[in-house]
Amino acid sequence: MSAKSRNKHETSADKADIHELYELSVQNVEHEIEFLQATFKSLTGRTAYLFREDFCGTASLSCEWVKQGHEYQAIGVDIEPSVLEWGRNNRVSRLDTEDQARVSLIESDVMTVETPKVDLLAAFNFSYFIFDTRESLRAYFKKAFDAIKDDGVFFCDMFGGPEAQEETKEKTKHKKHGFSYIWHQAKFHPVTHFIRCHIHFHFKDGSKIKKAFTYEWRLWSAPELRELLLEAGFSKATVYWEGEDENGDGNGEFTPNEKGEADLAWIAYIVAEK
Repeated sequence: MSAKSRNKHETSADKADIHELYELSVQNVEHEIEFLQATFKSLTGRTAYLFREDFCGTASLSCEWVKQGHEYQAIGVDIEPSVLEWGRNNRVSRLDTEDQARVSLIESDVMTVETPKVDLLAAFNFSYFIFDTRESLRAYFKKAFDAIKDDGVFFCDMFGGPEAQEETKEKTKHKKHGFSYIWHQAKFHPVTHFIRCHIHFHFKDGSKIKKAFTYEWRLWSAPELRELLLEAGFSKATVYWEGEDENGDGNGEFTPNEKGEADLAWIAYIVAEK
């Protein structure tokens, strides 16, 4: 079979890049930077310049951070060399030359990495859920505490609600890009809160990428996370809850909330101060 013939039968799944699909499905780095900066400034009265992104993956957030101006620097930390290389080739390389110099990607375990103390540290996309005991998560939070300046702030996200404890699939269509994103909660153990999740992608031509990503986590609750942050040394750990639009859907605006809402499924941030 000729190369031309093989290409003719190439499916959308064959041609797709799972990292590009992931970012289109779950990330909005521009919005996240706005939230980080606005919240940091409201708490400290100043602007954050030095940023660290733990479990950074493709480092899109770090790349967006340095676009704010020549004073901004970002450090991305991840243990997986292949995803860091993808980020260098597909995200860092697209920045202006001056911006590229202000992004530092480090292949390391977040528990052992040493970096300068930063203004702001973030652990997003629930990646820190890999720590499945109180002792191990408290130890990570202590590392985060030590990694920020005296008035530094640590941000992490979480999800929950009754539907988070179901074994289920949720499909989101991205018509503009010609694919559907499937969040698959494959296993949940009520006794331990072990959860196994997959991300699948389906395409218009019927092709699929099954288990493009797989996660095995402990599904932590908001009270547990706040308690562990305080035990790790933070003086305050505040939940920022998403507001609602006129249809009762999330509006993307997160504000401090001590009670939350009894939603079936929710995503929120925890903001921890020294």
